[in-house]
Amino acid sequence: MNKASEPQLASTVLMIRPAAFESNPLTAASNRFQGRNTASAAEQQAAAAREFDALVAALQNAGIEVIVVDDTAEPHTPDSIFPNNWISTHADGRVVLYPMEAQNRRTERRNDIVECLHSEHGRHVTEVIDLSGHEDAGHFLEGTGSMVLDRANRIAYACLSTRTHLDPLGDFAQRLDYDVVAFDAVDRDGAPIYHTNVLMSIGDGIAVICDEAIVRDDQREAVVSRLEETGHAIVSLDYAQLEAFAGNMLELVSASGERVLAMSRQAYDALNEQQRATLARGRRIVSVPIDNIELAAGGSVRCMLAEIHLPATGERTK
Repeated sequence: MNKASEPQLASTVLMIRPAAFESNPLTAASNRFQGRNTASAAEQQAAAAREFDALVAALQNAGIEVIVVDDTAEPHTPDSIFPNNWISTHADGRVVLYPMEAQNRRTERRNDIVECLHSEHGRHVTEVIDLSGHEDAGHFLEGTGSMVLDRANRIAYACLSTRTHLDPLGDFAQRLDYDVVAFDAVDRDGAPIYHTNVLMSIGDGIAVICDEAIVRDDQREAVVSRLEETGHAIVSLDYAQLEAFAGNMLELVSASGERVLAMSRQAYDALNEQQRATLARGRRIVSVPIDNIELAAGGSVRCMLAEIHLPATGERTK
């Protein structure tokens, strides 16, 4: 059966302006990238707000539509700046809500945001698929953090961890008609990598991946082969680049059709000249310093962007 394709690149992203950003103690056990910012909570929030606004401005300047929603002070959601973990949207009008490991991240899921995509931003929602019930069984799948989606070929790449379990992954795949390529990946110290989008990114005809982090040879070969078979040129990262969030980038497309590759300044600085040249071929690179966010919360630019693939109201869905 031929799987229905959808565009890989979005021209619109959802971003949540933080109200009380700080390093989240409930996620520290599984995220070894976080907790390296010793500033006070108030200082972390102030710096995060500045970095957030700078990223919004840079994306808008590159022709990307940014839907900004302010977080609420209560309940306290220190990681609300990373909406891609609780929501994904799709070109057929479906919205998926995801099961989250940390208790204080589950309240990031906001139906009012889904509703405003329709009422305020003219997007057509055909169905909301709520996978959060998997939390009752202690199984989690944190959106496009847990999965890196090849939307054009309907493949979900996922490194398994305490935040990414096979049951909800299979549920997602069955409901949205995706194939799954699951694997195990660890950091240089042998600890599981908490989210797949820390180590890989898939764009239009290109994939960035720290393939040395994939533990088993057969799994590494399967991932690389699948990427090559689907027409992706591979940019391979080393561990130092992974630790600088070079795997946490996202390719978008502007309203005028220009491809835009968003990443942090730290990620850009970690790339070598050949990698930069490859990524810049046919793309505009947008890099913004978000050191405070990266150090405190252990996430980077891609984590801050939830792509909006929903059709405009009145458009036909496949």
